[in-house]
Amino acid sequence: MNQAVINVKIDPKVKIQAQKVAADLGLSLSGLLNAYLRNVIRTKEVCFSLNKPEIPSARLIRSIKKAEEEIKNGDYYSYSSVEEMKRAIEGEIEKEKKLKKKHAG
Repeated sequence: MNQAVINVKIDPKVKIQAQKVAADLGLSLSGLLNAYLRNVIRTKEVCFSLNKPEIPSARLIRSIKKAEEEIKNGDYYSYSSVEEMKRAIEGEIEKEKKLKKKHAG
């Protein structure tokens, strides 16, 4: 099999940790890197995971808290279908247009 060599400078600790992960997966470090590069070629995506849960932003936390409060207070709308929701939105748009006309005239 024809092979090319890539020389990469890497922190020795990172190399050791990566070799352990590869071994746990039943691969050599070279095999792990080949599989990863093939996946990058196939998907055209580079994905990294720190295997930690994502930490939501302060804005997202505020939005979640606000939504929870609205649900608790019953201050929300529920629809049985997308069509029903669309009709409700269209009705609100029409009300807004009428208000604008009323205030403009």
